[in-house]
Amino acid sequence: MAVQVGNRLEIGAANPAARALGLKPGVAVADARAWVPQVIVLPLDPEADAADLERLADWATRFSPLVAIDGTDGLMLDIAGCAHLWGSEARMLADLDRHMRRFGLHYRAAIADTIGAAWGGAHYSTGTRQVMPSGQQKAALADLPPAALRLPEELCAQLQRLGLKRVADLCALPRAALARRFGAVLMNRLDQALGGQDETMSPLLPPPQCYVRMDFAEPVAQRAGIDRALHLLLKRLTEALRPHDSGPRKLDLSCYRVDGETQRLTIGTARASLDAAHLFRLFEEKLDQLRPEDGFEAMRLSGLEMERLTTQQHDLEAGGAIRHDLAPLIDRLTNRLGEAAVHRVETRESHIPERAVRRLPPLAESPRLHWPKASQRPIRLLPHPEPIEAVAPIPDDPPVRFRWRHVLHKVRAAEGPERIAPEWWLPGDQDAEIRDYYRVEDSEGRRFWLYRAGLYQTTAAPRWYMHGMFG
Repeated sequence: MAVQVGNRLEIGAANPAARALGLKPGVAVADARAWVPQVIVLPLDPEADAADLERLADWATRFSPLVAIDGTDGLMLDIAGCAHLWGSEARMLADLDRHMRRFGLHYRAAIADTIGAAWGGAHYSTGTRQVMPSGQQKAALADLPPAALRLPEELCAQLQRLGLKRVADLCALPRAALARRFGAVLMNRLDQALGGQDETMSPLLPPPQCYVRMDFAEPVAQRAGIDRALHLLLKRLTEALRPHDSGPRKLDLSCYRVDGETQRLTIGTARASLDAAHLFRLFEEKLDQLRPEDGFEAMRLSGLEMERLTTQQHDLEAGGAIRHDLAPLIDRLTNRLGEAAVHRVETRESHIPERAVRRLPPLAESPRLHWPKASQRPIRLLPHPEPIEAVAPIPDDPPVRFRWRHVLHKVRAAEGPERIAPEWWLPGDQDAEIRDYYRVEDSEGRRFWLYRAGLYQTTAAPRWYMHGMFG
């Protein structure tokens, strides 16, 4: 891969075959072609590389749900509690190697107790794959250069001039002397690699609160096999959660294809549920979206949102029978129509019409409020008040005619005004204008709710708006 550096074209990345011929990053492309006439040089595409790395990170969640991108060419996986699914860390690494070879990717990998030690082993150890024994980071990093600690290039050059060419050379010196001479950067990186200082990573996807996975001996491509695997995953997950008296509100099904592509389906429920049959029906409506191609080699079911199970309310008047639960119906409607299409409307303590209601999940708990009995509100409010052209005979009178959406309406009857002042105690409302609302009926019997913004004494030309319709 070639990259433009100043006025010359340099090698930015090289595969092992090119490196074996002495073609390394930093070598001019002209020199490379002079040395190896048959060399193939392609332009470096950082955006495409970043997209490929993100897809690889998505696929790597088959090993651990906690995957983060490291720089422009690396991945970090937190495999704590995951390695036993393969039998050991070495077997997990062997499985990774098998897949990377199938994908045609050259890589280096290391497993260690700390992020720093794993990074150093992956970038600077002699082997392409390494599993550092637990608690042995110091010995594993001893012969590696200081750059394995993720130190700045300037600091590495300074250490090289002083003869400190290995991590072991740094560990042999007194900590106080190192800190005085090289500062906190060196000490922090050294402590992070050796386990003396905690270090965290930021995964691409939010970590699931629980998950179960299934690997297949042979790729599964038929719908019957996918359905069977999902049934088993749901059964395992619900049985594991039942003793904890909690259930999922949001589930993610990750399907890992043989060619490295990851496909996901997500469902949500109105309340926590451990009904495996109901959860399967929600997934079943989306399974046709999956494209197995050559087959899925693994599937993982993750609980992204969990909630305590609620006790079902019994109806005493019906002889103790359980009231009909609307949650399954709401779940099916939400699954088909989308989360934004299924909600309930609740009143709020506000005189401003667009703030007087809010959307809530259908089964969300909230205090009950009621409209003031003296107020009359239209059945339908516009998403936002729309400007209209209105003519009123005198101040504070309703309009005698108005034009809305290019249509002229003549007013036959009107009621009002109802004055609504801005809520001055809320941020951003200090400069809002007073509104005078009118209920008007046009010559064809259509009834509208419109208002005048501002007062005649303070506004040269009051503006009129349409806000809703009655009936």
